[in-house]
Amino acid sequence: MKNMHQNQEFRFNEILFEHRNKEYGAYVLRNESDRILTKALFIGVSLLAAVSVTPIIMNAFKTSEVIDGGGYELPPPVIIDDYETPPPAAVVPPKSDLAVRTYDSSVPTPSAHAPDTNTEKIPDDAVAGLKNDFKADPAPQNTYVPTAPTIGTGPVISTAPPVIVTNEDPNKITTGDELGQEAGFIGGIDAFRNKVINNFDSSGLTSDEVMKTTVTFIVEKDGTISAIKANGSNADFNEEAIRTIKSIKGKWIPGKNKRGESVRSYFKFPISMKLDN
Repeated sequence: MKNMHQNQEFRFNEILFEHRNKEYGAYVLRNESDRILTKALFIGVSLLAAVSVTPIIMNAFKTSEVIDGGGYELPPPVIIDDYETPPPAAVVPPKSDLAVRTYDSSVPTPSAHAPDTNTEKIPDDAVAGLKNDFKADPAPQNTYVPTAPTIGTGPVISTAPPVIVTNEDPNKITTGDELGQEAGFIGGIDAFRNKVINNFDSSGLTSDEVMKTTVTFIVEKDGTISAIKANGSNADFNEEAIRTIKSIKGKWIPGKNKRGESVRSYFKFPISMKLDN
């Protein structure tokens, strides 16, 4: 059957490659395809078997090796002797169950036929109870000492009264002892007096006597002056004095309080003049 199939394949190849160059590669490959496939199948099966069997063979010839580094000894075995069970600890009953020496501290009920009172002396080591039992063991002495509280050294709270800051009136005029420094003209009071003399116009004034007045004004915190008044006896002289003070250019140094702060303050400037008629 196989030979028949090969013969048919051979005849088919002869017909297919008739009148062609049979040395061409395709003709040779078709004729040898069965042999090549068979050879490749055997080679593949052989490689697969070799890959599968190789690990088994290696494990069969492999021997386990024990690496001894030396210097290590197993600890000696622990021999457990017969363990003796300790005797059970004595059970101490609670203090409330121990019989202690007591005396009857109950108050007898008032009665017309009161029984004779017991005159037996109460021991000092007996405690209050509901009956007299002077033959029992004395009550244990109370040795409890209360723990004293720890007094810390925390922050000390000051008891000084708080400093009350009063809101001063911004329009207040500081006078007298409240002033730490009086107001003054920049350049000195003599410079201010010379300016007053040079700017004073006495052409409209007539008098045989020395004319006097005191000009009062407020030196503001910014060095300007306001509320100028004159209190002399001659109205014309007062009016000219006020005009002259207003016409003088230049600022003043404001007065200061005890804390060194600029404040509003009064300034008085007397003027006296003898007119030449």
